[in-house]
Amino acid sequence: MQARYGPRYRWLLLLSVMVGTMASIMSSTIVNVAIPDMSQHFTLGQERAQWVTSGFMVAMTVSMLTTPWLLARYGYRRTYVGTMLLLLAGGIGGGFANSFGLVLGARVAEGLAAGVVQPIPAIIIMRAFQPNEQGRASGIFGMGVVLAPAIGPSLGGVLVDLFGWRSIFFMVVPFCLASLWLAWRYVPVTAPGGAAANRNGASLDWRGLLLGGAGTLCLLNGMVALHGGSVIEAVLLLGAAVAALLLFLAWQRRMAATGREPLMNLALFSYRPFAMGSIVAFIYGTALFGSTYLLPVYMQLGLGLSASYVGSILLPAGFVLAVTIALVGRLADRRPTWLLVSIGLALLALSFALMLTVTLTTAIWLLVLWAILGRIGLGFILPSLNLGSLRALSSDLISQGSSAINFVRMLGGAIGVSLCGIVLEWRLAAHGDSLTQTASSPARLAAFNESFLMLAALCVLALFAAWRLRPLAAANPTAGA
Repeated sequence: MQARYGPRYRWLLLLSVMVGTMASIMSSTIVNVAIPDMSQHFTLGQERAQWVTSGFMVAMTVSMLTTPWLLARYGYRRTYVGTMLLLLAGGIGGGFANSFGLVLGARVAEGLAAGVVQPIPAIIIMRAFQPNEQGRASGIFGMGVVLAPAIGPSLGGVLVDLFGWRSIFFMVVPFCLASLWLAWRYVPVTAPGGAAANRNGASLDWRGLLLGGAGTLCLLNGMVALHGGSVIEAVLLLGAAVAALLLFLAWQRRMAATGREPLMNLALFSYRPFAMGSIVAFIYGTALFGSTYLLPVYMQLGLGLSASYVGSILLPAGFVLAVTIALVGRLADRRPTWLLVSIGLALLALSFALMLTVTLTTAIWLLVLWAILGRIGLGFILPSLNLGSLRALSSDLISQGSSAINFVRMLGGAIGVSLCGIVLEWRLAAHGDSLTQTASSPARLAAFNESFLMLAALCVLALFAAWRLRPLAAANPTAGA
């Protein structure tokens, strides 16, 4: 491939996987705008409608752990093309579904595909690009990928109004077709590192996968139960999640000790930068997904703004995020990644803390400014965190590392949404207000402000781990563990 297309080949390869990743991210975010219309069509209650999102999240989070095995067994092209075909089938199947069960099955299929494909770009960036180009490549890739969730929901709202909820599923179809064409031209058939795919290699760790899936499912449903007020159910589910996690870790250690291939190689965490990067990724995922849920709710139910107005307010911040990622990606080739991640976390914490200055009479431009400041912080973190975490790993662990850090980030994100909902309801009750009341009040804003303060505190906590992303002078994998 390199000989055929020359030096530009690595950029064509990056473009190929970027289109598919955009499709997978769009499928994860855009369906939220269609849930009310879909719930009315199938006469769903809130609990069943929640499964449209939860089913996708569980499938995506757990399938990320299978990416290294799939790449080693089938190579880049077969794995990537397979995920795009599955995503395409999910989009078409969901669009034509005539029952909620089929819609849910389509969402699970899309989640499985999205989970497998998302660690692949980081692996390609670490292997196809020189160290002095990896930041630039991460920035360009990130700029393209964040435009999908920035523009997707706005475009999705228009499509739902014009054509109904089915149109949301069909949105991924052109992206999938384009990515399939690009994959056949530019994605290599080899496994990571350029070796031939080993079709008769180690079998997939099914027991680890089942434990990981069961633990993730119990965790998500436990958080939802806690959010809904069912304390006994929440305690049982969260206890089962902890038990599944402990069994998963014990099983992974046993697999490694007996010379078999574990689903998650725990040796990754003996590299200090990766271990610290995983902590940052978990907290960052919690803050990112939590704020993505909290900010629109705050604007609509706290400040009384319309949904379309909220979309227009947040759109400039999305474009600023895309530009920031591209610029910071270039900086990551020349500046320490731990410093860029720390700056991003500090800006993100500051943007959450500054939300306390907003009142019912505050000018909208100030709210837009704080949202943009937070997106600039995200732009510093996104291209730098993966590079800072993965550069410390030996080459044979990069595939596992990319999969694991994406898994940890998504797990944090899944917790973040429920955590913000729980804290918000707790503080609303403490201030004597409820979101069921039509009018907002200073007490409601105080509850939202305290929820934003929690997110700011999480970002400050992540700063301590970000400072330890600095690589040690000696390349000793066990040092600092």
